[in-house]
Order: sequence, then C-alpha cells, then structure tokens
Amino acid sequence: MRLHLSFAALMLAACASAPDAVAQNNGSGAQTGTQTAAPAQKPPCSDPEFDDFDFWVGEWDVYGPKGKLAGTNSIRKEEYGCLLVERWTNAGGITGQSYNFVDLATGKWRQVWVSAGMTIDYSGGLNDKGAMVLEGTIGYGAGQSGNGAKFRGTWTPNADGTVTQHFEQYDGAKGEWTDWFVGTYKRRAASD
Repeated sequence: MRLHLSFAALMLAACASAPDAVAQNNGSGAQTGTQTAAPAQKPPCSDPEFDDFDFWVGEWDVYGPKGKLAGTNSIRKEEYGCLLVERWTNAGGITGQSYNFVDLATGKWRQVWVSAGMTIDYSGGLNDKGAMVLEGTIGYGAGQSGNGAKFRGTWTPNADGTVTQHFEQYDGAKGEWTDWFVGTYKRRAASD
C-alpha cells in the first residue's frame, strides 16, 4: 500500500509540473485551461568557453621531437560537452587518463591527469595566440624527487591540423622551466 501511495504521489507531482498541465487563471479565480510552455532552457555547457579546447578532440598519433611515435591519444567530449576525456597509451603500452573541464567555480579550464605513479592538476585557459595553457603541480609520490613541482602544459593548434603539446616542469634549484615533453599530435587515419 505504501509503495502504491508513493508511486501515486510521484506521478501526481510529475503531472503537476509538466508544462502542458499548467492552467492559467483568467483573473476571476477561474481556470481558463490555457496551456503555457516552459521557457526554453539552454543546453548544459553550451557557452563558447566550453568549446575552447575542441581543437584537441579526436583520435591521435603522437610523435616526439625526433619524429618517433610516442603513443596514441583519444580525446572525446562527454557529459553533454561539459567534459573532455583523454585516454593515452604510450608506445610501451603504459596508459593514463585525464578529465578536462571548465571549473564552474573559477571559470578556468582544468585538467586532472592520473597514471601509474603520477598525477597532474592544473588550470588556465586560452592565451592570445589561441593555445591552451594550464599551470599547476605534478605529483610523483611522497618523498619522490620533483614531487609537487610547478608544471605547465601548452597545447597549440597548428595551421596544418596538428597540435603541438609542450610540457614543462619548474626546476626550483635552477630557477627555470625545463622541457618535460614536446610532442606533435597527428590525426589518425580513419579505419576502413
């Protein structure tokens, strides 16, 4: 009996809030039966800043500075366009993933990377040249050399459709940024 009452209450609430169930009062206290449509709601994550990193979306082969294949990367939009999910596999089969999103609290793009033995958490946005620049920290594990160091990633869309990815880690002892990885993303050929 309790289940039937709960279900009935749920259905009544759903019907009462449905746009075509709304009646208008004609001012005399009587219902006119006129239906009104609910105001159109904007789809989630449809503002332009949610597309800032779209140049990175796709299936990629990633090459190191000397042209050797470093790995493959899949970048997909998910959660109604609110999230970019990265799935990386290096040439040796080691994997990693990242979540990339506009942090609604700050309005900045944020990436959280996780792989075996490493995490990166950084944020930022597009620079004046259209490159995505994120800065934060890298974690290698408590007591590990470089743990908690400042870290910067820059993704630059190129005119030929490739993307250059440049990672740098800050060397506090030297007081300078040093290259950590530089790669070129080339779109993978479509499978037949």
